[in-house]
Amino acid sequence: MTNDYTRLTFVYYCSGHGYGHATRVSAFASHLLNHHPRPIVHIVSSAPKHVFSDSVALGALYRNANIDPVIVQPLAYRVDRQKSVEVLRNFFHDKDRKVADESQWLRTVRADCVLSDAAFLGCLAANDAGIPSILITNFSFDSVYSYLATSFIDEPPKQDPTLDALVPPPASSQEELAPDVPVPLEELRPLVDQIVSGYRCADLLLRLPGAIPLPSFAITPGLPSSEWVDMDTRTFKQSVIDHLVQPPSTYKLHSQIPFPNSYLPKPLPREVRSAPLLVRPTDPKIYTPEGRSRLLDSIGVPAHLHNPDQTKILIVSFGGQVFHKPHSRSHSRTPSKSVTPSASHRSPNGSMHPSDHPIPLMETQDSVADPEWHAHALSDALKNASLGRPDGPSLNSENSLRILPTHLTLEPEHHATRPRGHSQLRVAGAPPAAVPTSPRLPSQAQMPAFVTIPPTPRPADGFDAPEPGWGVTEAEGMEEEASILPDASWIAIVCGVPKDWGREDGEELPEGFFVAPRDVYMPDLTAAADVLLGKLGYGTVSECVDACTPFVYVPRPLFIEEHGLRLFLQHAGVGVELARAQYEQGEWAAAVDAAWRAGREAKARKRGEGETGVRAREGAKMAAEVVEWVGRWGEGVRREEGVGVLGKAERVRSSDGMGALN
Repeated sequence: MTNDYTRLTFVYYCSGHGYGHATRVSAFASHLLNHHPRPIVHIVSSAPKHVFSDSVALGALYRNANIDPVIVQPLAYRVDRQKSVEVLRNFFHDKDRKVADESQWLRTVRADCVLSDAAFLGCLAANDAGIPSILITNFSFDSVYSYLATSFIDEPPKQDPTLDALVPPPASSQEELAPDVPVPLEELRPLVDQIVSGYRCADLLLRLPGAIPLPSFAITPGLPSSEWVDMDTRTFKQSVIDHLVQPPSTYKLHSQIPFPNSYLPKPLPREVRSAPLLVRPTDPKIYTPEGRSRLLDSIGVPAHLHNPDQTKILIVSFGGQVFHKPHSRSHSRTPSKSVTPSASHRSPNGSMHPSDHPIPLMETQDSVADPEWHAHALSDALKNASLGRPDGPSLNSENSLRILPTHLTLEPEHHATRPRGHSQLRVAGAPPAAVPTSPRLPSQAQMPAFVTIPPTPRPADGFDAPEPGWGVTEAEGMEEEASILPDASWIAIVCGVPKDWGREDGEELPEGFFVAPRDVYMPDLTAAADVLLGKLGYGTVSECVDACTPFVYVPRPLFIEEHGLRLFLQHAGVGVELARAQYEQGEWAAAVDAAWRAGREAKARKRGEGETGVRAREGAKMAAEVVEWVGRWGEGVRREEGVGVLGKAERVRSSDGMGALN
């Protein structure tokens, strides 16, 4: 069958696990749709349609389908290994039917190429349909599932004994997390092998920044992924880092999986290429006073707090995590608004996530065994913390800092002479009980211990090794309170909470806290922020790097992807690791302050230069290269068929796919 047409048809399979996959798929789909001639782009995902609103507004066609298993997370930074394996097994029970259905659908829409962001099913279906596939990602789920065998035990942080009297007993919805037990390699291996076989069908890998090894392409380092990590340092081994900094063209690759016998041989060899950062664009106006004020007005931030030279902003975002508001013991100033219902902040192309259709947790497939955990996570994080600005510890003592890098040395007077606020707002303990007031902690309590990631790499290896952990301890005899915000110049904007979060118990929000609308455009909010606090994932990391916003992150030790993102932050941004115990005890201030100080000069430069369009140009070039690669594939198929290369306006194509025999 011969058809006359000028438009390529791409089908983009997007994993439903997490925010990062959807944001970068939407970003690259938009680049493709801005290419001339404009291709047809289908997006297939279990994530809801509105998370792809940017590309849908440009014409992308969306189809909801359950195309990949998910890692089960009872908390944003915890993994349930056993339930994750159970989900994977159940998915494989129906895998062959899913592949057959997707293969038939690909032939029906006459796809020229399948793109896949970590969904191995898309690569399998493409191969079955005789269609080339391109994997566009920084990691693959074979490594993620393989890492469930790691001997590292992710134990919940032990409660500070000085806080025992202040913490209410757990509510019925806050049952103890299941013990973290490694999954035996013998149990994982046959399951992981099936995932690898799916990725092996891909013909081209476009490796995004923040990558880890992708064992379905490069032969070494191979699985299990638990062998990539040094258990003493909990970082990648040097051999793995050496692999990641080498040009992908030097990798020895696994052989190509051929099409079924009914199709012609694949005309191009397997290949790995480095890809640029895929990130949604910011509105250039966000770097102007008018654009910044428009965004902050939509959140309910008063005009006198809009000046970045006078007010610093902490964004708290855990990718859809829901939590209760902290309670106050005093309202000495005008309460904060929750949201401004009539205002919405749209993306640069005018698309908007509808605020009346919030993203359900299960729709985003950030699989949660008990969604109520999300309703309590931040309440635990904020327990016993002061929203006021307590005196910090003295940094003049010899033992105050352990191996603190010179460029991150805190100014002693910043903490030592800070006045204690007179209108401190206490945060309630975990629900249902609340602690209206909390006594000061004794002098033995410690400030958070966290690892700071500097903004530049060592020239020797292309990446900078993580700085040693360091802690700040109090001078003898000083009193200390857990503190969320560093000082009175900071406000916090919380994402991922319902509109009535600030009025759920009849009170207003505590001083200095604001709630972002559900439809807020996160790249713009990240650009406006001085620091962001959240979990370490590609979507947040990429937007922080693009906006030069320092990132304080709570680690997810059972996610192997995290190691690649740490290396990327070392190379391209500023990151500070906040230990989970400090996060859950509300001891954020020191980490937020350290991140801000490490990144403030780069942030000031970014605000001065504004949106440069660099990411847009890189994305457009990547889209053009993908179109060119698909064109070469098609030419190779036609040569195999003996048809020859036709003009740009027409080409031979089978109803069964580009490479099918008639």
